[in-house]
Amino acid sequence: MADGRELFYFDDATVGREVLPDTRDLPVVEHGSTMRFDVLTGEWVTIAAHRMDRTFLPPADHCPLCPTQPGREPSEIPAPDYDVVVFENRFPSFAQTTTQVEPNVDGMALWPQRPATGRCEVVCFTSDHSSSFAALTESRVRTVIEAWADRTAALSAMPGVEQVFPFENRGKEIGVTLDHPHGQIYAYPFVTPRTASLITRAGAHRQRTGRDLMGDVLDAERKAGTRVVLDGEHWTAFVPAAARWPVEAHLVPHRAVPDIAALHEEERAELAVLYRDLLGRLNRYFGEPGDLPYISGWHQAPVHTGRDLTRLHLQLFSLRRAPGKLKYLAGSESGMAAWVNDAAPETIAERLRGAV
Repeated sequence: MADGRELFYFDDATVGREVLPDTRDLPVVEHGSTMRFDVLTGEWVTIAAHRMDRTFLPPADHCPLCPTQPGREPSEIPAPDYDVVVFENRFPSFAQTTTQVEPNVDGMALWPQRPATGRCEVVCFTSDHSSSFAALTESRVRTVIEAWADRTAALSAMPGVEQVFPFENRGKEIGVTLDHPHGQIYAYPFVTPRTASLITRAGAHRQRTGRDLMGDVLDAERKAGTRVVLDGEHWTAFVPAAARWPVEAHLVPHRAVPDIAALHEEERAELAVLYRDLLGRLNRYFGEPGDLPYISGWHQAPVHTGRDLTRLHLQLFSLRRAPGKLKYLAGSESGMAAWVNDAAPETIAERLRGAV
């Protein structure tokens, strides 16, 4: 790209794609992200002040994720059309080139800090600005899966990367800043708090029982059946027994694999079918076709630690608890991380099964 960032095309079929130059005059963005260690929680907090000035909900004719068409200003994608595109975020929370910082805040050992070294990429699912992931064809979903797998492998090999997280934020209620159908991939320089907690729990379960925790959860959900939404040959989608969100489902492979890159051909093929199905049910959850806001995140094993203790799984949820009403993370959830769900998991599963 014009400022030195990388861009990758992923096509539905083998084509002789012409790679066009990025003709924009783009200044290089200074990435000053730092990470500060919270001694009270044992977690890293990233400070990315340069993101305050990032693009926010531009009109469709100025969308930076649409292809570059004659008669409009150049976008982030210099091609006149594309299938799936992945490129480095211009305003990343984590980057390979960062500013060096002092090892401690205010020179005090109580508050360690370091540069937020990593990588953030944008994944455009389609060139159609008005589409959505749920509206993609099965073959296009396969292309997205291949892009996730390719980038997971590439990012995992980068120095300093500890965990790779592909995800999609959908809907203004979630906080998206661009309407175009897209997701992101974060390559963190640390193991995220949720994964670290899961590894701790899985390690204790392994020591106590000798078994895989996520495997036991999957087997128990399939045996109970009351919260299962979709059950395929290679994947099962279910509402977790302790669901936190008013609409939530997990999609778990039957085979223990650490990440998307490790999936076999048959597993990727069925994933394309079941994931589209699950997103469609989510959009029909309240009884009529709609565009339900959601977060869809692929939890993958860390790059270097705990790869035998956790496995790939998808968490898909919406914060809409009823038509026109949101589940706000207020005092108990935001202040104390003590969750209260207004919907019974069995009811959520029943409604998702019926949303055909």
